[in-house]
Amino acid sequence: MNAHALFTAYITIVLREIRRFTRIWPQTLLPPAVTMTLYFIIFGNLIGSRIGEMGGFDYMSFIVPGLIMMAVITSSYANVVSSFFSMKFQRSVEELLVSPVPNWIILAGYVTGGMARGLGIGFIVTLLSLAFTRLQIHNLPMVVVTVFLTSALFAVGGFINALLATKFDDVSIVPTFILTPLTYLGGVFYSIDLLPEFWQGVSMINPILYMVNGFRFGILGVSDVNPFVSLGMILSFIAVLSFIALRLLARGKGIRH
Repeated sequence: MNAHALFTAYITIVLREIRRFTRIWPQTLLPPAVTMTLYFIIFGNLIGSRIGEMGGFDYMSFIVPGLIMMAVITSSYANVVSSFFSMKFQRSVEELLVSPVPNWIILAGYVTGGMARGLGIGFIVTLLSLAFTRLQIHNLPMVVVTVFLTSALFAVGGFINALLATKFDDVSIVPTFILTPLTYLGGVFYSIDLLPEFWQGVSMINPILYMVNGFRFGILGVSDVNPFVSLGMILSFIAVLSFIALRLLARGKGIRH
């Protein structure tokens, strides 16, 4: 396929994904906005007023970057895993696989679609947060790069989950038993400086810690880890997961029988 054909295939997949989640926006865009608003009210206003400062900022300001990132992570992941698994279930994905479209274009298209939803949710949550606190941007390039890379990473993760899933229950296992615990333990609601030294070391294993802190550094200028280490970790995870996704796709894992 020439460059024009490749671009057309890529854009077709991306636009299909965007139309899919915007068409059912009460299910894809509204629930995260409502959930994050409740977090702002309960954790930020009610509990935060009793906690006081954290990291040199009032508690609401401290948790906002983490909550925005949490919304981006879950939405990017959910969009790809639900969309691609639905195509597997309907067996319409086979039409895509027998076409001359390269596997990397298929992966890029779905990942971009997941990023569009994740970044859209992130923007909505950011606007909602302005009703509760005043956001300051410490380092705009860091904010943009971190949120884009994180949404890409979890979109790839959702793609792998969809490939490996054999039934609808498998789609919810990773978000429920892996993604949610890692997110809550990833420094969204606290600084790991509060933890004993042993648990600080354990927290460093959690990949979401680097994403939340990289984004928090971009907005507030404070971080529990070096922001450049955070970017390096995110890029490494993207490279590894993309390699795995392409290998699984090439082998027809979960698709060809």
